[in-house]
Amino acid sequence: MVVFGLLTTFLPVVIITFVIVYAVKNKEMGDEAVIRHLYTYLVLFATLMMVIGGGISIFMAAADLVSPPSYYQSYEDYMQTRQEGKAESQKTLSDQELRANYEQAVTDEKNRNKEGAKNQIIKSLGFIVIPLPIFLYFNNMRKRNSDK
Repeated sequence: MVVFGLLTTFLPVVIITFVIVYAVKNKEMGDEAVIRHLYTYLVLFATLMMVIGGGISIFMAAADLVSPPSYYQSYEDYMQTRQEGKAESQKTLSDQELRANYEQAVTDEKNRNKEGAKNQIIKSLGFIVIPLPIFLYFNNMRKRNSDK
């Protein structure tokens, strides 16, 4: 949480500093050209950050897919919670049935985590597929304008 707070205060300062330095450095270009260049660089920066964030998110989801997080409830905890919730009139399960139910719960949790990781990969692809063409277009436009 501290990192997010630092990032939200530090990033705008860096962007504003960049804008001021670029505007002062390129006064002779004219106001419209400076604004056009600043807009191009800000779009490039924003789309590049989105692509990087999407790549990191895909990597993390792939790691969860390959090695899903562990199931944290032990068999003893599972057995205790199942037995505490039962009324005396309800049928009690044998140890073998309880163990089978626990193993099924562990398997279900791992499958749920894997499905969540697959879903996250698909969502994260949007952070790459959508801004990447915009980044490439603005980068080519920047290169064409600098060649003139």
